[in-house]
Amino acid sequence: MFDRNESIAPVQSGEMYDVKIENIASKGDGIARVNGFVIFVPDTSVGDEVTIKVTKVMQKFAFAELAA
Repeated sequence: MFDRNESIAPVQSGEMYDVKIENIASKGDGIARVNGFVIFVPDTSVGDEVTIKVTKVMQKFAFAELAA
């Protein structure tokens, strides 16, 4: 009935988003949110407004890089 592998994330791998870094994770990556969904972005600081490209989407969070 339910496919546990199906992603309900509001972001997709390869897509670009304009975000604001809201916090820093324990390992130093910036944390942004799209519709409340957490995205980890390395090489950013709190308050940065950046364009990111999502590289990997997990069930509860995603990873992204700064868009070139």
